[in-house]
Amino acid sequence: MNERIDGHTILIGLMAYPIRHSMSPTMHNNAFAKLGLNYAYLAFEVTNDNLPQAIDAIRTLEMRGSNISMPNKQKVIPLLDKLDPTAEMVGAVNTIVNDHGTLTGYVTDGTGFMQSLKDENLNIIGEKMTIAGAGGAGTAIAIQAAIDGVKEISIFNRHGASWENAKRNVNIINDRTNCKATLYALEDQSALQKEIKDCTIYCNATGVGMNPLEGQTLVSNPDWFRKDMIVYDIIYSPRTTKLMEVAQAAGVKHVYNGLGMILEQGAEAFKLWTGQNMPVEYIRELLFSD
Repeated sequence: MNERIDGHTILIGLMAYPIRHSMSPTMHNNAFAKLGLNYAYLAFEVTNDNLPQAIDAIRTLEMRGSNISMPNKQKVIPLLDKLDPTAEMVGAVNTIVNDHGTLTGYVTDGTGFMQSLKDENLNIIGEKMTIAGAGGAGTAIAIQAAIDGVKEISIFNRHGASWENAKRNVNIINDRTNCKATLYALEDQSALQKEIKDCTIYCNATGVGMNPLEGQTLVSNPDWFRKDMIVYDIIYSPRTTKLMEVAQAAGVKHVYNGLGMILEQGAEAFKLWTGQNMPVEYIRELLFSD
């Protein structure tokens, strides 16, 4: 990387807190090097408190843009000049593009999720999805799936801080897409079992299964799953979650963690910044192979 940096290097950031654990700098900098692009991607610990100054720095330093992660995905919106229509529907931003001082916000989590399914030659267009979780990632996945043409989505969420957001998601999907969305309480286990049995893909978009809830799952009975369905856990650490173990015990053919989504959401941001396709297979082999 040192050989690439010179007086013409263009800076791209990642603004979140905490963020030192992120794989994104390694992913993007290796992609830049592979394609011979004169960009550098750095992680910055940015909270809600210093977010305004950090966004100003994108303009001041003529950065090409930045990724945005928690806790800043919603708070950044008033600080931007424009929003991509999908980001406006989702109500969150994870990618900023700077065009000569005009900052536009995008969200690539949902497109990353959908593309990761295409990478596995799986098509859920016209099918039914059941998803647990209506936080940032769950919202992006559900709305992008609806935009792309998933026929029906059953959204499960706990009564709590994100319940109102879950209701908002359902209203937006029903009002602005051709998809039918229904909200259920995650505490209603009989409804969850019924909707999983009736869907093509079940997605866990909650934190259940990762630290500090590692080893836990919302679905512990293999009988809830069919062998011909898709089970997708957006968690990627650990690589095999308890949910995935339950699905594998049920003989489910298509069981995935969140590495494909992480890779493809990054690839979407990479293209927004550079206009070029990330060398996805090269990065997959470099970073994500066991």
